[in-house]
Amino acid sequence: MYTRTLYVFILGVLLMACSQPKQGADAQTAASCLEEAETALANDSIRLGETLLRKTIQLSEGSEDWHTNYIAYQRLAGALSQSNPEEALRLMKKALTIYEQHPDDERNRVILLDYAGTYASQVAYTTEGPFDEALDFVHRAYDIAKKSQMTDLMCQTLTSLANIAWAKEEYHEALDYAHQAESVATADLKPGTLQVLARSYLDLDMLDSAETVYRQIEPGDDVHLAYIVQSNLAKIALRRMGAKQVEDDIDDAFEQVEDFYYKALEQKDQYYQESLRQEMENQQLEYRSKMYARTLLITIIASLIVILAIVLVVRYRIQAQRQEKRQLQQEAEHQRAQLHQTSEVVAFLQDFILERTEAVKKLNQSGDSLIYLSPHEWNEVERTLNAIDNNRFANIREQYPNMQEDDIRLCLLTRLGISNRTIGNIYCITVSAVQHRKLKLKKDVFGETNPDVTLEQILNS
Repeated sequence: MYTRTLYVFILGVLLMACSQPKQGADAQTAASCLEEAETALANDSIRLGETLLRKTIQLSEGSEDWHTNYIAYQRLAGALSQSNPEEALRLMKKALTIYEQHPDDERNRVILLDYAGTYASQVAYTTEGPFDEALDFVHRAYDIAKKSQMTDLMCQTLTSLANIAWAKEEYHEALDYAHQAESVATADLKPGTLQVLARSYLDLDMLDSAETVYRQIEPGDDVHLAYIVQSNLAKIALRRMGAKQVEDDIDDAFEQVEDFYYKALEQKDQYYQESLRQEMENQQLEYRSKMYARTLLITIIASLIVILAIVLVVRYRIQAQRQEKRQLQQEAEHQRAQLHQTSEVVAFLQDFILERTEAVKKLNQSGDSLIYLSPHEWNEVERTLNAIDNNRFANIREQYPNMQEDDIRLCLLTRLGISNRTIGNIYCITVSAVQHRKLKLKKDVFGETNPDVTLEQILNS
């Protein structure tokens, strides 16, 4: 008990000395890296977010964390959607392929298909190409959402279809999709649905309806949404006044405002990255300083404890081995003496009992004269052996009910140690015939085929 406690204590100290929390990429999981990337993107740090997302993809592929893997591809596609829609579409297709190889939640499949359709429509809009691929993605997403009664995703996919129809300048179709989306819109999705509805009214020159819808939109803290609402309300007012040139000038002004906005975001991104880098460097320096001091202290303490423990353990082991050796010797001698005494007593009692049995006396007669035992004498021999052998032959009769009486008697004679010659005199057969009968009994009744195992050994076991 003392040694075990000491070992546990030493092991705990050594673990404290050796274990140091890893810093950096080696200890980072794909999920934690994805959280850092989303935090960076939430703080408008686009470049840092992209870097962390690419790192997440590498980590998740290495650990086969496929859920995190396709989510990282999806987030990276979203981060690049404004600057590089072609790359965003490629990444979203990759995310969709990974999901289909390792599916989990059907909602995620709908979201991936909807995003893929959105990016495909952006590519088609900027390159003036066909919208067939975009429509295919979004229609597939809508069918799954409708089949599973995912109301929010039905609204989202219908809104995407409305946006694609608007990009194709099919404003009536866009209006129809927008109305369907509005009918199932949830509170958080309603502003986006109302935007495409109002925009379709505006492009159809239905100014009153467009103004009504824009005034229903509540931007809240969303500055960009408030800008969209106010700019379009201004356009509606100018269009009613017939001030086309003023409307164009306002569009130019708003475009400049957007440029200033995105430049401000870029400067914020740079500042955020620099601050984060400086903070990480300071944390690394502080951590290393603490770990050096801690490691040195623990190493000294551990070394002293190990030296003391070795001395104590060696001393304790020597004493314990000496004491254990003495105890083992004493116990062995005592057990040998007891066993010898017990064996002598048992043998004496068995021999004493057998010698006084009339049937056994008859069996032990020497010479070649024939020996005859009556059924009563055979029963007397069996009862005597059962009494001194813990009902051995009673158990044999129970385990082997098909044994002939002659076979039982042969086993009785074998157990008594009667010679084959005497057994031959009893059965009026030769010694070789006795040996053959024993061999046949051993094989046919007891199932023993090993020639080295005798019938005596089988009965004794």
